[in-house]
Amino acid sequence: MRFFYTTAIYLYYWVIYIASPFNPKAKAWKEGRKNWVTRLKKQLKNIENPVIIHCASLGEYEQGRVLIEKIKKEEPSTSVVLTFFSPSGYEVKKNDPVADLVTYIPLDTPKQIKLFLEILSPKSVLFIKYEYWYNLMHQLTKRKIPFYYISAIYRPEQVFFKWYGFWFVKQLRKCSHFFVQDPRSKQLLQSLNITQVSVTGDTRFDRVYQISQSVALLPYMEQFKSTYRLMVGGSTWPQDEQLLLAWFKKYKEDYKLVIAPHEANPERIEAIATLINEFKVVRYTEHQEVDLNSAEVLIVDTIGQLSKIYRYADFAFIGGAFGSGLHNILEAAVFGVPLFFGPKYHKFKEARDLIALQGAISISGTESFLEQFQIIDQDPEEYRKRSRICSAYVTASKGAADQIYQSIFGDSESVL
Repeated sequence: MRFFYTTAIYLYYWVIYIASPFNPKAKAWKEGRKNWVTRLKKQLKNIENPVIIHCASLGEYEQGRVLIEKIKKEEPSTSVVLTFFSPSGYEVKKNDPVADLVTYIPLDTPKQIKLFLEILSPKSVLFIKYEYWYNLMHQLTKRKIPFYYISAIYRPEQVFFKWYGFWFVKQLRKCSHFFVQDPRSKQLLQSLNITQVSVTGDTRFDRVYQISQSVALLPYMEQFKSTYRLMVGGSTWPQDEQLLLAWFKKYKEDYKLVIAPHEANPERIEAIATLINEFKVVRYTEHQEVDLNSAEVLIVDTIGQLSKIYRYADFAFIGGAFGSGLHNILEAAVFGVPLFFGPKYHKFKEARDLIALQGAISISGTESFLEQFQIIDQDPEEYRKRSRICSAYVTASKGAADQIYQSIFGDSESVL
């Protein structure tokens, strides 16, 4: 089976290689891994006793950041090597000072993985949430290097729990310990005779709470919002933006609108600007040159502002749940912002929780969005109730990073 898996990895590489002249992400993925052995050896200065922390992309990095910072603070003799699979994570964080070294994870082939581990010789590897690189897992086991899954979550429909998933289960059993988000994940793993599991919650709660306590005032947002109420569309896709446009046409007398798309490339920004051109629109990168008081819509055409902007939101519509899946709702919830999102949210525990608690609402389309929004907007007590639910949920759920750190690196009751 390993042969077929490795063959699939090579085929994946060739698909990326063929697509790279036409697809910017594929090109960045390919170029970023060119001559990686030579570059990695040059970066090894002052890297000692490393722990590898692997993130698929930017979201997983944010999820693991509090734990990374804690390791750096409490383990001064340990170097943190941060690895990414996706260019969208690596390109943003390649110079991040929180890690001692930031690099791409190599292609998961036996040869490349052996070289990678020989060069770095890590003392442990932490995978944030997911990404199962089976040749890497095999080599870590062979070299007796412990590895962990942090803030993992499992669902019955995953391959591990199918009748044909026995080989993948065999690889999972090699993991030193799973730190999972919820009891259901623990039960699912135990059904596979995997017992090295602890329910510690999701480290994203620690990160968004940390952000909420450190966010400074944003003068441009105070000027833009002025005396209006504010809807923030976070990590939006085209279908989300169409819905927000319909909403804004009805509520523009009392509200202003922020749209922060999931992808902030020039094509997407231009498409949004064209969609809402009947309104007075300003882009974040132009905010110092225009009159923000008279602007009606702010398009966030850069990365890194959204989690701070939520502080000013009265409502938030989180994108992605009309397509491949819901994006981060906790960044808004921590500020006590009532939430709306589309119907594809069931993979996300925090979304299920907040809907059950009545802090969030899933809508099926424009009509249901306008109907549900009107109910809350016209009832101040209902608004305050939902706001309290969201902020209290995040505050009550933090603490996973400390538990995981103590389990792996602590002197007592360590899983090592």
